[in-house]
Amino acid sequence: MTTDLLRLVIFDCDGTLVDSQHAIAHCMDHAFAEHGLDCPGLEKTRTIIGLSLPEAITQLARPAMLDATLIDAVTNSYKSAFFTLRQSPDFFEPLFPGVMEVIDSLDQRGWLSGVATGKARRGLDAVLDRNNLSRRFVTLQTCDNHPSKPHPSMLEAAMNETGTDPRNCAMIGDTTYDIEMGRAAGMLSIGVAWGYHDREKLEGAGAHAVIDHFDQLPAILDELWKSAEQPA
Repeated sequence: MTTDLLRLVIFDCDGTLVDSQHAIAHCMDHAFAEHGLDCPGLEKTRTIIGLSLPEAITQLARPAMLDATLIDAVTNSYKSAFFTLRQSPDFFEPLFPGVMEVIDSLDQRGWLSGVATGKARRGLDAVLDRNNLSRRFVTLQTCDNHPSKPHPSMLEAAMNETGTDPRNCAMIGDTTYDIEMGRAAGMLSIGVAWGYHDREKLEGAGAHAVIDHFDQLPAILDELWKSAEQPA
């Protein structure tokens, strides 16, 4: 199936394309402990995955209030810990099932694919290189030069880079931050049920649909875009 419309499907990374929760929680605990702060642990850290690091650290530290200098220090410790962890021979950050197949399916439709993530560009490049995905996305938006999700800056930049219209774009993510960002940018927002925020939260944030497996995505997008094109 092809379409004359230029469509763009933008994916979150952590919790949507790759299962990185254990690595993120490990590095976050390390960074907090290095500065004498209480370690947040996996369950608490899962709630902030998707935010930029300074915003995530600020939220995890609450009710303590960290000043900008300490936030920067914890951020740098996290980045250093993750860089070291990534060099380990047993480092494991697997793709979720169906990632490659869904990207192939979007390509066959003539649709573009992109990424918008709270990761730094260095971290995103490492994930894409390790999984042979580096050439599969036409636009890559990271926290290096954008405000944290749910601000729509990353999606606006992706549309500007690809010449697409929000009516023909979709954001795919596992957190309320992704859904809220997509809605703020005026595009479809599709939640995935295998990530770090549950279905109820995704629907409450305004997801147009929530899928249980990647192979559902093309048909859901076909249906939603077709419905949007129908006259009122």
